[in-house]
Amino acid sequence: MKRSKRYLSTVALVEKERVYPVREAISLLKRTATAKFPETAEAAFKLGINPSQTQVRGTCVLPHGTGKTVRVLVFAKGEKIREAEAAGADYVGGEELAEKILKEGWLEFDRVVATPDMMPLVGKLGKILGPRGLMPSPKTGTVTQDVAQVVRELKAGMIEFRADRYGIVHAAFGKTSFTEDQLYENLLALTKAILERKPEGVRGRYVQRVSISSTMGPGIRVDERELLSLAAQLR
Repeated sequence: MKRSKRYLSTVALVEKERVYPVREAISLLKRTATAKFPETAEAAFKLGINPSQTQVRGTCVLPHGTGKTVRVLVFAKGEKIREAEAAGADYVGGEELAEKILKEGWLEFDRVVATPDMMPLVGKLGKILGPRGLMPSPKTGTVTQDVAQVVRELKAGMIEFRADRYGIVHAAFGKTSFTEDQLYENLLALTKAILERKPEGVRGRYVQRVSISSTMGPGIRVDERELLSLAAQLR
């Protein structure tokens, strides 16, 4: 595939074999983001797990958010409807919302939360929500009685992460329009959350390699030992 001169010029800024200190890597990420729109800052963590036997999945509230407005749909009834609405949920309801998704293909939302008693209804939407990564789950805290707290966290910048079949966690940690300090703090928070999800019985190095990039930019290898040490110091 032919690359543009702009892309090739940004690639030239990155030394392929070099492992960059965390702050230098973030500075370089911003320099290699040359699109006319704020690109997403993305991280990839290669984990020392067997994905066929072990799963790593969780959530993280980024201190400075994602840079994106998140539309939250909540399946609830009774008092929980009022709690979700007060917390800022964009859509709250039950059967009527499920019907709209099933019959109209309505998907104008980014995250879905449900109370446990609504899961039989939500389960009917699995074939639609599941492939899009929208299915609520107890493992990510999106099936809960405390809908208000989860809605507030989602609005504030809570993200989900999950290791793929190759044992790699891909996750966004902000926008390239963020300051270097904001990206740095978001990346540390994400790293800490992944460390906290280390499965029991994992032998050897859990986090083996970390790289970051902007949407349109080249990958930048981060010193994972420094990153892990910094993240471990967070409270």
